[in-house]
Formats: sequence, structure tokens, C-alpha cells
Amino acid sequence: RPEEARTKMPRTINSSRAVKIPQGVTVTVSARIVKVEGPRGKLQRNFKHLNVQIEKKKSEVEVSVWFGNRKHIACVRTVASHIQNMITGVTKGYEYKMRFVYAHFPVNFTIDDSATKVEIRNFLGEKVVRSVPMLEGVTITRTKEIKDEVVLVGNDIDLVSQSAANIQQSCLVKNKDIRKFLDGIYVSQKGILGN
Repeated sequence: RPEEARTKMPRTINSSRAVKIPQGVTVTVSARIVKVEGPRGKLQRNFKHLNVQIEKKKSEVEVSVWFGNRKHIACVRTVASHIQNMITGVTKGYEYKMRFVYAHFPVNFTIDDSATKVEIRNFLGEKVVRSVPMLEGVTITRTKEIKDEVVLVGNDIDLVSQSAANIQQSCLVKNKDIRKFLDGIYVSQKGILGN
């Protein structure tokens, strides 16, 4: 019996996605390095590790892939989303709100004068001082209206969310049942600044 010829799925010729550039924002693309400048500041991101074509047209940035397989085509939306997040960051900014949770020992949370470093004391009654520096461009402040809440603000969504994660990860409960010991500092709200 002759072996049946395998038929391959045809490749998608071109897959592309466009990101609109709002007024007051300038975007420059050079060798897959995207720079975005807006009223809140500048952001830059390198996409050289991805095999995609990034072009700036009149009022939009187009990300495209020619004859890509499934994984390459998936990268198109990823890159477009990153560029959109950069544009949102330099126009509106991002904020993450975190709340302190404790049953018995109140968490002592100190922010330094530059609002770029925090110190956490008395977590679960421990004597150790946990020091967490904020990543570049991220500032942290205490909420006046709500007790035990802090707000992280910045332009780069990756750095703001990573700073929040660093705070949460510094207060992990070890060697106890985490269903019972729910103490920690957790993200309660996140989104675009002022929304």
C-alpha cells in the first residue's frame, strides 16, 4: 500500500495588527526598538528577540509577520499589547493598590523620604526588617483615607506590577498553614491611574 502523502496546513501569508498613536504622543521605531514619549515621560522597549516587523505609519504602529507559524502569529498581538501599554503609561500612568492583612501583629510599614524604598517590620511578630526597593520610576505612597493601604504609581506597567509583587513576596508565611495564617500585603486593586 503506497504511503499517503501528508498534506500540510497552508501558512498564513501575512498577519498584522495596528496600534493607534494618540495626539501628544510620539513613537519612534528603530531596528525593533520602540521608544514612546508622552506627557508623563519616556519609555523604551527592545523587541529584537522576536521575529516580527514593526513599522510606524502616519498615526499608528503596525506589527506584522509574514508566513508565520502559530507561535510567530501569537507574537504579533503580544508586541501590539506591549506598545499599547507603553502609550497608556506615558499618557495616563498605572496604579496598584495594596492592603495589609494581619490577625494579631500589626504590620509596621515605613516609606523612605524619596518614596522609592519600603521597610516592613513586625510581620507575624518577627524581629527581621524586610527592605524592598521600588523599581525605576515607581513611587509608593500611603492612602490617607483608608487605613493599612498603600498605592504604587508609575508609567511602566511591568515595573509597577513587579514592585507590587516584590512587596507581596517579601511577606510570605513560612512553616505554617497558609489557610489559617492569611497575614501579608496583597494587591487589592490595579488599573489605569485615576480610574
